[in-house]
Amino acid sequence: MNVQEQITAYITNQPEPKRSDMQALHHLILQVLPGCKLWFDDGKNSENKTVSNPNIGYGFYTIKYADGKTREFFQIGLSANKTGISVYILGITDKTYLAQTFGKEIGKASVTGYCIKFNKLKDINTDVLEAAIRYGVGVTSEN
Repeated sequence: MNVQEQITAYITNQPEPKRSDMQALHHLILQVLPGCKLWFDDGKNSENKTVSNPNIGYGFYTIKYADGKTREFFQIGLSANKTGISVYILGITDKTYLAQTFGKEIGKASVTGYCIKFNKLKDINTDVLEAAIRYGVGVTSEN
């Protein structure tokens, strides 16, 4: 199964209304990052043990480690969890920025240093979510 097929299967297997919310978010992120590299992480480690929720990834940036090594990773992540949906905005070094800048305006969501978590898409302001995604992509595109 290729990445697009894995993403389609992952979204399709979600219960409603999460399925529709995930599909809408998938389209929103693809509008922000047209033609981006797509990733799918099934959440399993090398021993095939589940270590995290599956994640759809969008775009890529290079992580630079202190020892000089580098690794490519996605800029934006989308994941279903037990109570809702998480959008990961990776690569922002200021871990207070998302919460301070977007937390009050986004609606009923928990905002941490790199994650915006909410129960249903209707609970949040998608324009604010899009602005947060655009910010994160801009920061990681500069690096």
